[in-house]
Amino acid sequence: MANYLTEIGEVSKVKLHGHIDASIAPALMEELKPLIAQKDKVKKLVFYADELEYIASAGIRAVVFAKQKLGGKVQVYLVGASETILDVFKMTGIDKFLTIQDAFTE
Repeated sequence: MANYLTEIGEVSKVKLHGHIDASIAPALMEELKPLIAQKDKVKKLVFYADELEYIASAGIRAVVFAKQKLGGKVQVYLVGASETILDVFKMTGIDKFLTIQDAFTE
């Protein structure tokens, strides 16, 4: 297992790292399932991307999947992403429902 999910609670944390492509994204989706099962607890979902080198559409789908399953009241953050990673999120339009930050601040 790739160990992406680092904390479940009001502020839940997911550490994205390395390359997330079609072969890796299913592991990320699996790790998000316990978080989604406790969706009533979650108020903020923080994706830390400072160690993320590459994300394919399958990885983007995992982020969208989490947001959809958690519902509209949950705030989603993308923190520490490189310009290359930000460009991918912007090209897909996913940046519209994310709060993008260099460092997480509530």
